[in-house]
Amino acid sequence: MESLQSHKAEMISIAVALLAIGAGTAYYFYITTKKPKGCLDPENFKEFKLVKHTQLSHNVAKFKFALPTPTSVLGLPIGQHMSCRGKDSLGEEVIKPYTPTTLDSDLGYFELVIKMYPQGRMSHHFREMCEGDYLAVKGPKGRFKYQPNQVRAFGMLAGVTRAILENPNDKTNVHLIYANVTYEDILLKEELDDLANNFPNRFSVYYVLNQPPQGWDGGMGFVSKEMIQTHCPPAAADVQILRCGPPPMNKAMAAHLEALGYTSQMQFQF
Repeated sequence: MESLQSHKAEMISIAVALLAIGAGTAYYFYITTKKPKGCLDPENFKEFKLVKHTQLSHNVAKFKFALPTPTSVLGLPIGQHMSCRGKDSLGEEVIKPYTPTTLDSDLGYFELVIKMYPQGRMSHHFREMCEGDYLAVKGPKGRFKYQPNQVRAFGMLAGVTRAILENPNDKTNVHLIYANVTYEDILLKEELDDLANNFPNRFSVYYVLNQPPQGWDGGMGFVSKEMIQTHCPPAAADVQILRCGPPPMNKAMAAHLEALGYTSQMQFQF
């Protein structure tokens, strides 16, 4: 087991993202008229070669893994994740879920952006990986299974944003609340800001920091009921909010959402 301290740090730093999106089918379902078979196996681990390691900050790195052919797709439905297997500092096997930052429109490879903690068991495995090494992966996994047009609006995690915005047939509007502890903890900020600049009428992001730097003009503290009310769509029968985080965070978010009129049917907790 990871130490309570490292587990808490890892969970707190998870981005709390609430995306309000309108009707439309996610880009994943439009990439081809005949969806190619994915490389993942839900029952068995398969190994993929690490071809590029890019250090993004002192404890965050991007890992690019090659698929079998240049035209292969990973085969991970939107809203689902995959299990990655490695070894901790004691040589014991550890399995942890991750969601790639790439889509099935990114042919021939997939990428993981990983935040690594000193006592993290899977963090140790990623820290030790070198280009040419292989990562064992199994999937897809997850309780949430997206179906086209199942609701008019979703609250989703940030990883889905690109799939929505890059689909020319999807007129979805996306409003994201993205919470972290410090500025350095904001993962993929440049990519999110680019999306906001490229799709100004469809995407906006509101950053919230628990420990903001001097001169910070975004949200401060924890995600509040007022922030949700200001930056997310009002509750409606065809709106759903997807949320994640540690138990105290989820409990607080559920209370805020309930106070704003979001019923349990309008919420999904990962």
